[in-house]
Amino acid sequence: MKIETVKYSITGMTCDGCARSVEGSLDGKNGIINKSVSFKEGAGEFQFDGDAITKKEIAEIINATRYKVAGEITENGGGSAAKIRKKENKKTTNRRFDYDLIIIGGGSAAFAAAIKASGFGKKTLMINYGLPIGGSCVNVGCVPSKTLIRNAEQFYDANHPNFEGIKPGENKLDFKVAVRQKTELVSELRQGKYIDVLKDDENVKILKGRAELIDANTVAVGEKRYSSEYILIATGSSTFIPEIEGLEETGYLTNETLYDLEELPEHLIILGGRYIALENAQLFSRLGSKATVLQRSLRIIPDETPDVTETLADYLREENIEIKTGVKIRTARRINGRIRISATVRDEEETIEGSHVFVATGRKGNAGNFDKTGIELMEKNFVKTNEFLQTSVPNIYAAGDITGEYLFVYSAAYEGKLAVENMFADRKTKKDYSVFPWVIFTTPQVAGVGMDENQAYKNGVDYEVSTVSLADVPRSLAARETKGFIKLLRDKNSDKLIGARILAPEGSELLMELSLAIKYGVTTAELRDMFHPYLTLSEGVKLAAIGFGKDIHKLSCCAV
Repeated sequence: MKIETVKYSITGMTCDGCARSVEGSLDGKNGIINKSVSFKEGAGEFQFDGDAITKKEIAEIINATRYKVAGEITENGGGSAAKIRKKENKKTTNRRFDYDLIIIGGGSAAFAAAIKASGFGKKTLMINYGLPIGGSCVNVGCVPSKTLIRNAEQFYDANHPNFEGIKPGENKLDFKVAVRQKTELVSELRQGKYIDVLKDDENVKILKGRAELIDANTVAVGEKRYSSEYILIATGSSTFIPEIEGLEETGYLTNETLYDLEELPEHLIILGGRYIALENAQLFSRLGSKATVLQRSLRIIPDETPDVTETLADYLREENIEIKTGVKIRTARRINGRIRISATVRDEEETIEGSHVFVATGRKGNAGNFDKTGIELMEKNFVKTNEFLQTSVPNIYAAGDITGEYLFVYSAAYEGKLAVENMFADRKTKKDYSVFPWVIFTTPQVAGVGMDENQAYKNGVDYEVSTVSLADVPRSLAARETKGFIKLLRDKNSDKLIGARILAPEGSELLMELSLAIKYGVTTAELRDMFHPYLTLSEGVKLAAIGFGKDIHKLSCCAV
């Protein structure tokens, strides 16, 4: 054994608990004999076996936390190099920032981060530019789209009742009123759920302006500069516009402009075939527009299995929504007030004419000038982060759509909160998306959590599938809404639920039962034996669980 001792100057500690965290980072590390860290001294002394671990490796372990080794301290000053390190450390330790945290962005990730930072007592500056406070979800995404989807659903159902005894009348739509109600709801939620939440918080200041990242600790807004120990990038995403000849000149709609139309489109051409494209195709079709979906791949929602996507496509076509797949668009032109799309559709030349074009061909990150300060970007301008949501600049984090991973409001809020916890809490926590529920708000809805068959196969799971048609679910029969199915996947060896896909009206309401089952290792036998009230859609989950071992068509009405 080669016993050695090293003393390091350590930055980032704000209390005795921080010192204990630095010590804890070395717990169980091979070769560490003794450790003593002092917050007051801003230093730590470590005794170690030089044959098992090096000084450099000890420093690297500490640097992997939120604390940093600023230099080595020796009894005699360690020569000129050590003196320089001590001088640099003193300068770093005594440096004062304007804020503990600067957040660039004003959406869900930003607000979750600001609320969490305030809970830590941290002085925070939020800088917002572009969309109003609240970001995409409340202003141009979830809220406006979902309230208009409900509007369209009620209008459609009134004219297409499921029961023969109901005779549809002369139901008409006032599109301007529908848009006005949408705008009022957006305004109410923006004020109540965003602006009012932080307006009296003395720890948080909100500034309107375009933020320019100067360096790892400095942000400029116009002529003014603001410094901070940490920076969070939460600038979100926007529509990725494909390179199509003539598209810019022709003019197009995105989710930022679609919901502010004053007149209902006569014929809406939708570029894309995933979440946003399909929700809006059905929405506007049900309100009275003709809708044509142009999807590049051979199936809509190509990441999902064909039973889900092809069945949904059939249902949408039944509502007179035109769906074209395998489309390669060549040009877009505006001729005599009409939009003309020239395309190849499965090797056949076609021309599609409409009144409006809506682009829903994916998202790109709003990364601004971040790459100029050493932040690594990925494809489509998303910011690359590690498992703790740190960028390639360790004290700069990113959360929400800008990370390019899960582009949902609830994942953005989760990441904003987690990023701040990793900045200021004693220990870092890895992001965890092992159980992530998601929904496409068409009718029927598409909802999923966990693995599908392809993912289970790739992960080497010996899986089994049980699918129940809604035509076998009493609730659906009573409501005369039998389009769709509930599909469960289990691990055959453990009987644990590993995934689910649902195609059903309000199918999303089943997701949390299934998400909890996957997260906590509930078996399909346990799901089967749970009480599920008769004539609820959740009874379909019980039936699907029973289906792993029995033919559900041979059961009584109460599935026993």
